[in-house]
Amino acid sequence: MKQIFKALNMIRLCDSRAFWLRIVYVVITNVLPLINLYILKFLVDSVNTGQPSVFMGIEMTTYRSLAIFCIIFLLNRIVAVLNSVNNDIMSQRLVDYISERMQGQSAKLDMAYFDNPDYHDTYHRAQQEASYRPIQILNGFMGMLGSLISIAGIVVMLTAVSWWIIVVMVAAVVPSFIVRIIKARQIYAFRRGNTQNYRRTNYYTALLGGRDYAKEMRTFGLAPYFRERFVKIRSVLVKDLIRISQRLGVYDSVCAVVETAALFLVTTFLIVSATQGAITTGSFVVLFEAFRRGQSSLSSLVNSITGLYDNRLFIGNLFEFLDLQPSIVNAPDPKPFPKQVSTVEFRDISFRYPKMERDVLSHFSLTARAGEVTQIEGENGFGKTTLLKLLLRLYDTDKGAVLIDGVDVRQYDLKELRRGIGAIFQDYVRFYCTAEENIAFGDISHYDSERVKTVARMAGVDKYIERLPKGYQTPLGRMFDGGEELSMGQWQRIALARQLYSDAPVLIFDEPTAWMDVPSRDRFYQTLEQLKQAKKVIILIKHV
Repeated sequence: MKQIFKALNMIRLCDSRAFWLRIVYVVITNVLPLINLYILKFLVDSVNTGQPSVFMGIEMTTYRSLAIFCIIFLLNRIVAVLNSVNNDIMSQRLVDYISERMQGQSAKLDMAYFDNPDYHDTYHRAQQEASYRPIQILNGFMGMLGSLISIAGIVVMLTAVSWWIIVVMVAAVVPSFIVRIIKARQIYAFRRGNTQNYRRTNYYTALLGGRDYAKEMRTFGLAPYFRERFVKIRSVLVKDLIRISQRLGVYDSVCAVVETAALFLVTTFLIVSATQGAITTGSFVVLFEAFRRGQSSLSSLVNSITGLYDNRLFIGNLFEFLDLQPSIVNAPDPKPFPKQVSTVEFRDISFRYPKMERDVLSHFSLTARAGEVTQIEGENGFGKTTLLKLLLRLYDTDKGAVLIDGVDVRQYDLKELRRGIGAIFQDYVRFYCTAEENIAFGDISHYDSERVKTVARMAGVDKYIERLPKGYQTPLGRMFDGGEELSMGQWQRIALARQLYSDAPVLIFDEPTAWMDVPSRDRFYQTLEQLKQAKKVIILIKHV
């Protein structure tokens, strides 16, 4: 039950008022039908005998009974509408709350997590369940509460006739309860065991429908290949799920026979009692309806409990993800990052990525100084880009240290460290936002339109941006309406401008001219000369 209460507390935190209102509405909508069921007895008896009855000191004529019955029915419907609106509000608040939690969690985790397939399994399971499992837990909990209220009232009514009716009613739903618990466990085990297969189908769907893959998928005619792989995995998954469902469906059918037999037995008893005059016609109608509702409420209770059990298993995936902790964190008393940097040193660095069997870097040393361009050249796999990741503390070294002005980077405040290092990655991101935003993302906390234009000129992309339909306010890329596509070289110059906008004392360029034409390369090297004069530490990574 620990996971259930954690989920309920999460729901309460996202909107406390809506949470408690939901409980009030559930109590009201389950108590009012019980009152109306009792009013029904007086209504039927007054119609059948033509004589009024007395209820709580009030003479209940046919029309008075009908009026009270209809008022309670209307009140119940109004409360149900209010509950529905409240539920919609809570659902949207919950989606936003969980999305915020998951996005914040993803943003704080180390890069090492993203290199681990186990992490992607955990994230996939959490993402799949996060949008609806918590609200299902709330619905299940409220359904259980409502069912218990209904059952309590019905038990009071049926006890007045015979206690064994209650025993029959409860015993009839026990087999159904057992079957549904088994089904919940089997479905959970199946889906958890097939997490990677579900992730593969999502990946193939992205390949077949994503814009980034469209050119090569069509050029090499790969769509049939990946479609076949998708269908193959899905056919196995569906076949196994159907097998589980069919097997348990047989047991469900047996449970339905047991419940029908119980209904027949109790109804026969009530008919005999009414025929012999032991109960009135109104009592027969009410008790028959009470038993039928009792069966329905017990079935709902079973659904709620098994649903809670099912959701408890799956909601654990969300909490498993939210409980992950980063290993790269600030030192207890971090040092402030210097406004001007003199040296960056990689001292006897050794490093390997998680679950790899060989070092990417082994006993590597290098010193870069302000006012100079320090070039790092090497073949693919040499570890050039890894140096950039270690400097930014996306990873920590296994051995050795990365020093800035003689201080280990692990001693600096993490946010200040990354703000003090301007980097253009080889696999830079193309943000489908405006041109101005794409550049200002280099230091989004200091948004300055004039500075955006200055660094755009330095990066040699200003003329192209000015020719766009809305200039710097033009959305880039064709993902959304009104967007303008750029060439790879133009995107690279946008990324370069983003880096320059940061005005960081340390600048790292990872293959910055890979997509540039000759004039753009010349412009880039002119910019490097300007940066040298500004006493920046410049590291230029190049392939050989």
